[in-house]
Amino acid sequence: MDADELVRGYLVLGLRLGRLVPGFVDSFTGDPALSRAVDNEPRLHPRGLGEQARLLRRELPGSDLTEQRKQFLDAHLRALDCTARKLDGERISFVDEVEQYFQVRIRPGDEDAYAQAHRRLDAVLEGPGSLAERLLDHRTDDQVPPRRLQGAVQALSSALRDRVRHKYALPEQEIVEYQVVTNKPWSGFNYYLGGYRSRVAINADMGHRMSNLPHLVAHESYPGHHTEHCRKESGLVAKRGHAEQSIFLINTPQCLMAEGMADLGLHAAVGPGWGVWTERIFADLGLRMDGELSEKVESAASGLLTVRQDAALLLHDRGADQDDVVAHLRRWLLVPDRRARQMVRFLADPLWRAYTTTYVEGVRLVRAWLDVRAPGETLDSRYLRLLDEPFVPRALESQVRDGLSWLARNTHENSM
Repeated sequence: MDADELVRGYLVLGLRLGRLVPGFVDSFTGDPALSRAVDNEPRLHPRGLGEQARLLRRELPGSDLTEQRKQFLDAHLRALDCTARKLDGERISFVDEVEQYFQVRIRPGDEDAYAQAHRRLDAVLEGPGSLAERLLDHRTDDQVPPRRLQGAVQALSSALRDRVRHKYALPEQEIVEYQVVTNKPWSGFNYYLGGYRSRVAINADMGHRMSNLPHLVAHESYPGHHTEHCRKESGLVAKRGHAEQSIFLINTPQCLMAEGMADLGLHAAVGPGWGVWTERIFADLGLRMDGELSEKVESAASGLLTVRQDAALLLHDRGADQDDVVAHLRRWLLVPDRRARQMVRFLADPLWRAYTTTYVEGVRLVRAWLDVRAPGETLDSRYLRLLDEPFVPRALESQVRDGLSWLARNTHENSM
């Protein structure tokens, strides 16, 4: 099987699974005729789709694709095989399911680390009342008035776009349109439409905060999902002919990579001082926030990153009752009942049940990779590689290990 046939097989397999699982195909910007052909087929049985995935994996080693493309397709075909087997009724443990989707092996977080994060928050948010009460008061004061949400998003997007276009070249015709929606399990969602265009939906039900909104806009647009889609469409697909990058499928390794880099988008675009930077933007809109305090609070709360993944493990690995999962989220994330139940709604959704791992392990892996830069390598150039190259999690993990070993050796030699 030649390279083009292999790649076409992968695209067809993804589109066929998308007919069985609504929402599975996040975006497809490839040949419309291919999509129409799959839409006009009889829907195939999941067992046959799993067999197709395994056949394509067997053909990969003998193809003339580059090693990096082989790694990408092998990892993604393994994930599609897992999806097909689950649809066929095969029982797969939640931890194994997550590993086959995302190439990471998850485990519960450290409650001592959560307690330490609470102590840090307690020191930042001084005053009377319990920590949960003080955090709620802070977040209530930080709320964006619903009628101002659209304008706030547009202002942040414009400011971030200016920075990102300066750091990373974007096609002149790229554009993001925003719409405020309700009754969704997520806080924001990027619908990439192809041709360097995105529609980003912001869920108003989440009660967005001024300190969180720049993270959300950076995540969905600049330099997150929209920027990545644009760079890969113009580079990998248009210039290098990597047609496999024209499809983005849920519950695959590319999701962990994309969510990890998107969650670190504000870190890459603005970096330390993002709180005061955001405060100035909101001041121009007549909205008041304490940017310095907000940044300290978010920094302290970062120690609670794995709590949501713990909740997924409780729900799907240990069979906990949803009320117990809500209680766990309320205890450690210090969120009100309504917010905790919204999180559980996302965790319980059949399509998204494993997806929380992409944010947790994605951030940890991508942050570690960004931090093991070679001497003289900038954060901008490092982040640009994430936008442009078809990395999979195991490749990044290997590079992190190699980078840490190099740093350890050089530190030892310099200390002698």
